[in-house]
Amino acid sequence: MATLFVDNLTVIDFSYLHPQRGVVGESWIVDVELDGELNEEGMVFDFGHVKKQIKAWIDQSVDHCLLVPEANPAITVMSGNDQHDIQLFDQPDHLLARITCPAEAVELLDCEKISINAVTELLESSIKAKLPSNVCDVRLTLRVEAISGAYYHYSHGLKKHKGDCQRIAHGHRSAIHVLVDGQRDEELEAYWANKWQDIYLVTDEDIISVKDGLIHSGYEAEQGRFDIWLPEERCDVLATDTTVELIAQHLAQETATFQPGKTVRVRAFEGVQKGAIAEFKV
Repeated sequence: MATLFVDNLTVIDFSYLHPQRGVVGESWIVDVELDGELNEEGMVFDFGHVKKQIKAWIDQSVDHCLLVPEANPAITVMSGNDQHDIQLFDQPDHLLARITCPAEAVELLDCEKISINAVTELLESSIKAKLPSNVCDVRLTLRVEAISGAYYHYSHGLKKHKGDCQRIAHGHRSAIHVLVDGQRDEELEAYWANKWQDIYLVTDEDIISVKDGLIHSGYEAEQGRFDIWLPEERCDVLATDTTVELIAQHLAQETATFQPGKTVRVRAFEGVQKGAIAEFKV
């Protein structure tokens, strides 16, 4: 028996429903271990297959999806015609979130809350069924990035994207660095982390209506029709799309308005170890 491991195999970026926090963007790093007998090549499993196949299986299951704890009594799910209509209430008759979208954009879990353990069990069970017979066990470690400093959780959708980023409720756990005239400003970083804690970023042109304290936004994309209803206080409306490049520009411009005469440089992360940089001066 031998064990193969790959650290930092992938990062899953997704959103999930929480009975108090609403739609929460998240990013988890994935490590993997495989136990098994050596094959005719003297391997448990080819590293190339681990990095391509297992990563692909994980991505297809939960990456850029909305994870829904279907057993939670605050959540209702109605399905039909390859579509889901999902509603979350934080108290009777008070809607915290509603999402209608193609079924492929959602992963339903038989649990009351989304947790690392619940998602790990789902992925391990799915992967085990696909592995060759000489591999007897798979263990995944899902973990958050250790961030020294401010960060926020955001969700969004990118209607123009040709891949899974078009899904209206996927997200990220992201660090932010703000430099004013070349110096890190932790107070400004904390300001944005607090303002965008569990935020949903809306593109202005996607808004269909604002009624009874709810913003309804939606669009047609390659994968189908996407709609979301959220309380106004849990949203921030941007004049542009919400790619990380445009998010960085928005943050730099907004920050520069209360730092007149100074150069503001923002490193906006999209999940783990990637993002965009923008600089602005008023």
